[in-house]
Amino acid sequence: MAAITPQYSRSNINSQKFALWVAIAGIMMMFGAFTSAYVVRRAAGNWFEFKLPDLFFINTAVIILSSVTLQMSYRAFRQGKEKAYKSLLLTTFVLGFAFVILQYKGWEAMDAMGATLTVNPSSSFIFVISGAHAAHVLGGMLALIVALTHAYYLPFKVTTRRQQRFELVVQYWHFVDVLWVYLIFFFTIQS
Repeated sequence: MAAITPQYSRSNINSQKFALWVAIAGIMMMFGAFTSAYVVRRAAGNWFEFKLPDLFFINTAVIILSSVTLQMSYRAFRQGKEKAYKSLLLTTFVLGFAFVILQYKGWEAMDAMGATLTVNPSSSFIFVISGAHAAHVLGGMLALIVALTHAYYLPFKVTTRRQQRFELVVQYWHFVDVLWVYLIFFFTIQS
């Protein structure tokens, strides 16, 4: 009697996309821990109340707009519209850079109002949480630099591999966008 050998088939899950989503899950857990610690520490007292600088809200509009331009760039890429794809991708990078600069200016505004990094746990949490988010935005900007390099230095061609790589950038960027919207909403309702 012949031995029965199990049939193995390759999974349809893209390994890079799976790795991205595992990383996103880890980042979500980290920010969940940050915001939980914020709530617990706030309940302990000795909490300095202050209004978030308006720059944080302008930042929110900037990062949402950057997600819109990146999604439009991705759509243009898939449709073979090279010029729109490239210009919208570059616009997304500029908006990402603007977000980081505005974030820094927001920290300066906090410092100017007396909500410094070391004065009170309330401001310390804002600096640490928004700083960790800014670091993830910078990571996304590195991915955008790679995407821009592909866009401007490789011959334009819509291939499955390029589309999958670009899709990873889009998904990560949308994630940091949604994460910021969550954080700004969280900071607003907590103040």
